[in-house]
Amino acid sequence: MKTVCLYFQVHQPWRLKKYRFFNMGKDHNYLDDLSNRAIMQKVARQCYLPMNALLLNLIKEHKGAFRCSFSLTGIAVEQFKAYAPEVLDSFKELAATGCVEFLAETYSHSLASLASKEDFKEQVKLHTAMIKKEFGQKPTAFRNTELIYSDEIGAMVAELGFKTMLAEGARHILGWKSPNYVYANAIDQKMRLLLRNYKLSDDIAFRFSNQGWDQYPLTADKYVSWLHAEDTPGEVINLFMDYETFGEHQGAETGIFDFMKALPATVLASGMEFATVSEAAKKYQPVAVLHCPHAMSWADEERDVTAWLGNELQNEAFSKIYGLKEKIAKLKSEDFNYVWNFMQTSDHFYYMATKWLSDGDVHSYFNPYDSAYDAFINYMNVMSDFEIEVDKALEAKAAAKRKSTKKA
Repeated sequence: MKTVCLYFQVHQPWRLKKYRFFNMGKDHNYLDDLSNRAIMQKVARQCYLPMNALLLNLIKEHKGAFRCSFSLTGIAVEQFKAYAPEVLDSFKELAATGCVEFLAETYSHSLASLASKEDFKEQVKLHTAMIKKEFGQKPTAFRNTELIYSDEIGAMVAELGFKTMLAEGARHILGWKSPNYVYANAIDQKMRLLLRNYKLSDDIAFRFSNQGWDQYPLTADKYVSWLHAEDTPGEVINLFMDYETFGEHQGAETGIFDFMKALPATVLASGMEFATVSEAAKKYQPVAVLHCPHAMSWADEERDVTAWLGNELQNEAFSKIYGLKEKIAKLKSEDFNYVWNFMQTSDHFYYMATKWLSDGDVHSYFNPYDSAYDAFINYMNVMSDFEIEVDKALEAKAAAKRKSTKKA
């Protein structure tokens, strides 16, 4: 019996306002509150609320046989609380069914795993505490930002006590092997890996409404026949996608909700089952060790990290934020930590991408800036002001210390 493992990523970045050189030293509120509110409420209306209601009905209808997994970034949960508390309530309803697993990740959807083991651990710890508080679950499975994975990152995640991790079923890593099995990390073989079947995932996430696609329109019956096909061998088919696929990237008018409504019954009637990430990893033994010496992700055709760190602008901005690490640590200030964390969100670096080949449409869809250079200048202006404020706070702290030493 094949197992279908559905996993959805939920993330919304804190968007920065247009921050000019002349704002420096005067304006320390970096966020575009109007844009953040408007986008969150739009996506809540079009995706989160209708899709959560649909999943809840499917779980009830199939008496727990339908199961799925989520990861929600800490920043997305903050925005639910600020702008759409009913969305958070609807996720809590899903958690209460016992049929939905919530995974751990970095709190601010950051690239910390590529920069700092210490910061990575801190962000994961923060995120795990948030999941426990909001949904009553202690995560045992992990998904890194944008499925960024390497042997070393997998071992680091295992060190943190996680038993399972998600990764991309990238062809350049798998070779002839199928993503539809459980694999083991090359350094710590107790760590189990579930690999995304990118073709079957992208059939829903990207191709569903494409009328030029030779398989359009996609029905639940047709899709399930592909899951059973001889050229889909294996034990567990991992369908991982952005949750915003439903109602946002693929609008309601495309029939995406009707497709999703029909899918579980069709899958179950065909003799397959659903499982959460941890359930699927427990059920099957790893068939092989996965060797992945260099970081891969689920982004773009290259499936590497060049979507975020592939040009000089991105690398300079990344160096700027991590160059403040020691100063932020010395301050021990919740406010400065908070800004430092949301400035690490991977989206800021994604906006600076200059990859305008096959993946240009995807990059432009998510980009609020006119160009990569505009995104870079805006980010660096914010960072320059933030650094000035950090230095001022450190000087004030040092002065206070000198004063107290003199008194003593």
